[in-house]
Amino acid sequence: MNWHYRCATCDTTYAIAPGRYLCDQCAQLQQADRPLQGILEAHWDGDAPAPGAIPLPVEAAWFPSIPVGNTPLWAPERLRGDFAAPKLWLKDDTCNPSGSFKDRASYLVAAFARKYGLGEIVLASTGNAASSMAAVGAAAGLKVKVFLPASAPVAKRIQVLQYGAELVSVDGTYDQAFDLSLEYSGETGALSRNTAYNPLTIEGKKTVAFEIVDDLLKVDAGVPGHVFVPVGDGVILAGVYRGFENLVKLGRIAKVPVIWACQAEGSSAIARAWASPHCASDAFGPPQRSRTVADSIAVDVPRNGLHALGKLRRYGGQAVTVSDGEILAAQKTLAAGSGLFAEPSSSAAFAGWLKVRARLPAEENCVVLITGSGLKDIASAAQGLGVKL
Repeated sequence: MNWHYRCATCDTTYAIAPGRYLCDQCAQLQQADRPLQGILEAHWDGDAPAPGAIPLPVEAAWFPSIPVGNTPLWAPERLRGDFAAPKLWLKDDTCNPSGSFKDRASYLVAAFARKYGLGEIVLASTGNAASSMAAVGAAAGLKVKVFLPASAPVAKRIQVLQYGAELVSVDGTYDQAFDLSLEYSGETGALSRNTAYNPLTIEGKKTVAFEIVDDLLKVDAGVPGHVFVPVGDGVILAGVYRGFENLVKLGRIAKVPVIWACQAEGSSAIARAWASPHCASDAFGPPQRSRTVADSIAVDVPRNGLHALGKLRRYGGQAVTVSDGEILAAQKTLAAGSGLFAEPSSSAAFAGWLKVRARLPAEENCVVLITGSGLKDIASAAQGLGVKL
């Protein structure tokens, strides 16, 4: 297989190599306080991978010895009965080493760094990407530096420090932390793992789509009809789409399922753009300050917004917003009805399913992506329960 990057906007191709992050031409169109222009996707030419294999642009020998992926796909018996939803499934990525879906991207970025002899990785994060990269970096023997808003939950900050990464606390937003991390990588040459900016963060996350299809096949349950994804900057959404696009290309499924972008009302830039009549480049207006209990999907400027919006519109995806009250109620319903304790961002996906489930055909598989453990943010769970810590 021969791999290369291709611009999702203008189709210009580039070699996959250190220092290549965005399309040179399209990046020149970048506007302040708007989603990134010139997002790159990884593509391959030539032979298809072995049957059942997931095509990735870094060889297996470079991946560190930490068990990322192959997470459970649950058939939640009680929730299915309570909501008359016999085809409801939970994809449980809380079982990844750091308790987060973000390990999928970190795993591929770490393998890339090892292949090219890069010793340091830097990123900005609201918490999960930071703790994830710190965990995988520890296994890979890499130096990791993270820029993290001071408001990030304590559990995620402690994770970063326990794994041995350097934590730079930012008295500001994720967007400000993002800019600071780019300055650092530009000055030092450290590999940026910034979400969307580094194409491998999208590519690594596509693996979940392959697992969903394979797991449903193992139990003779058919193909996914609807997939509910918690959305902040849009990278998980785009990664899920890339996985299903690959699966269609390989002939393993006939079409991309309906993907639901689930956002908190207080951080809903992509949902607003999806509902806008304007073309993608004009659909994102000035940023609105994010205010939501779901810190992992709280962003003012969704860095992968243009790319994610393009996928939603191309494949007939949907967007749904949920209030903080609905998120915390869904968190409790999910935990008490299945035994799966999810953080607020993941609970936003379940809240999205609860909100639209009456519109969904009962015979179609509905998969809810549970992307982070509830143990990462006990304070928010306590708030939802009315418990004082």
